[in-house]
Amino acid sequence: MKILILGAGKMGSFFADLLSFDHRTAVYDNDPQRLRFLYNCERFTTPDEIRLFQPELVINAVSLKHTLGVFHQLLPYLPADCILSDIASVKTGLKAFYDSCGRRFVSTHPMFGPTFANLGALADENAIIISEGDREGRSFFRDLYRRLDLHISEFTFDEHDETVAYSLSIPFVSTFVFAAVMKPQEAPGTTFKRHMRIAKGVLGEDDCLLREILFNPRSGAQVSRIRDELKSLLQIIDERDEAALDRYLARIRNNIRDRSTQ
Repeated sequence: MKILILGAGKMGSFFADLLSFDHRTAVYDNDPQRLRFLYNCERFTTPDEIRLFQPELVINAVSLKHTLGVFHQLLPYLPADCILSDIASVKTGLKAFYDSCGRRFVSTHPMFGPTFANLGALADENAIIISEGDREGRSFFRDLYRRLDLHISEFTFDEHDETVAYSLSIPFVSTFVFAAVMKPQEAPGTTFKRHMRIAKGVLGEDDCLLREILFNPRSGAQVSRIRDELKSLLQIIDERDEAALDRYLARIRNNIRDRSTQ
């Protein structure tokens, strides 16, 4: 298959490395410097090169801020039967785009960011495939993700964004709160240092990604849950209510209990 990857960032380069030995692969980026270290693939910097390449599958791996814009820009240069795909972590606006352009499409979300995940060992990571996409496209990504030993789930666009609002906005905002109230520690404990590593990783993400996660229309309700829990915990602390604290700890320990061993 002839595959075109849009964007030579961390995820674009990852997919290029992953696919280039089994498929004829090309990577497009308008910044030639970002293409310097790619190998075993063709490197494009102009839309006319895309037209000549005639890809059968396009994987849009640019930043969230530019995903739709790049699709609109390059659509005239793509064959009519080319399958469009994205790996965006928030799908806002993508369903409407795919519906309007009338092209075959597949939308997935590899839920392993390059900040924390070991891209060479992904057996404990997850991927989501949007069930509303093209059958051939979904089959391609399902086989690809299985090769990586990923756990695969299938959701609709709406179900995906609901899941992402829970699984990303809550840990992101919790990390923001930690970073907002922390102060330099001359002798930080182990727990503090672990939280600090997480905070640096999260805040090292692209601002566009953080903005899209927070501005997901479903994130507000999830963040409100943090506010409500903090209010309850603060009341327990103010009242020094040992019985209430015991109940609280029992409840949250149950929330994080590993059900897989049961």
